[in-house]
Amino acid sequence: MSAPRLAGKVAVISGAGRGIGAAIAAAYAREGARVVCAARSEDQIAAVAGRIREQGGEALAVVCDVTELAAVRAMYEQAAEAFGGVDIVVVNAGGSIERKRVDEGSAERWIATIDLNLNGAYFTMREAIPHLKRRGAGKIISVGSGMGHRGTAGNSAYAASKAGLWSLTRVLAQELVEFNISVNELIPGPVRTELTRDIDAKAEQTGAPTPFLTKGEWVKTPEDVTGLALFMATLPDVGPTAQSFSLMRRDG
Repeated sequence: MSAPRLAGKVAVISGAGRGIGAAIAAAYAREGARVVCAARSEDQIAAVAGRIREQGGEALAVVCDVTELAAVRAMYEQAAEAFGGVDIVVVNAGGSIERKRVDEGSAERWIATIDLNLNGAYFTMREAIPHLKRRGAGKIISVGSGMGHRGTAGNSAYAASKAGLWSLTRVLAQELVEFNISVNELIPGPVRTELTRDIDAKAEQTGAPTPFLTKGEWVKTPEDVTGLALFMATLPDVGPTAQSFSLMRRDG
């Protein structure tokens, strides 16, 4: 049998209490990584970390609101204390708080969406850098969205925040390339999670065959995303950076 692909690595996953984050945490643990599951819900991350430990993996649950800089800094300190450092960071925490047209929505909810998806990602990336530099190499994987490359009506806050995240990903990649730290974007495309309960109803409206949202657009489970997340985590230290890896159609 081949050795686990992430043996000896420490991975921090934000938004790991459910959905894509929880699936990636479990997949990384199966490949030998010690994982730090971070999210605001203590019950959820405790359950995820518990399942990983039951299956023989190593996991630490850390309550963290990524919109609070001090909380993010403390999360990394706990990770380093427990596991000796940080090698991989998956910037996954996010969501769409405002889903209305610009002139119909709430300014407060618009700002909250930006705060979560962009400022929270910035804090998560920024505070990881000293830890990754100490290791001499590392990987930052931002979980983006097709809406960050092309928006849709009624989703201005989410689209703007993810577009900002994609830009931040590219700029940070340039700043960290000399330290052997890659920064890339993972675009899952449509995924069935608690936050996308209406996805099947939308698929039915298009008349597309299951499991497609539209012809050629694959609707995934969180576990379907883990193959790409593992691929990105196992790339060479001196490898692709400032790249967007996608599981969705680019012409949709």
